[in-house]
Amino acid sequence: MALAPVDTISFTVPPERAPAAGTFGATASVAVPPEGELQISLSDEAWVDVVQDGKAVKLAGFSGMKTCPGIRKSVRFKLAAGPATVQLSGAKNETLKIAVLAPE
Repeated sequence: MALAPVDTISFTVPPERAPAAGTFGATASVAVPPEGELQISLSDEAWVDVVQDGKAVKLAGFSGMKTCPGIRKSVRFKLAAGPATVQLSGAKNETLKIAVLAPE
C-alpha cells in the first residue's frame, strides 16, 4: 500500500496514538464479514485504528515480533458486519504491505 505524509491525510477520527512528524499513513475502506471480526497484519511498524459508525473501535487482540520476516504485527478487531475504515499512521516508510482478513 502506498502511504502519504501523515499531515496530508484526513482521518475519520484522530489516531489513538498521535503520529510523529515526518511519518506516513493512509486510510482504506473495508467490508466487515458477517462474523464481525477482522485481523490486520502489517509488514512494518505503524499504528492501526479501525473506525466504524464514526467511532474508533478498541482492538480485541495483538501480536507482534520484530524478528518475524514479512509480518511485524497483527491486530484483531471485533466489529459489526458492514463498512469500516482502517486508518494507518506513524509509519516510517512510504509503503507498507497490509493484509486484511477474517481470522480462521
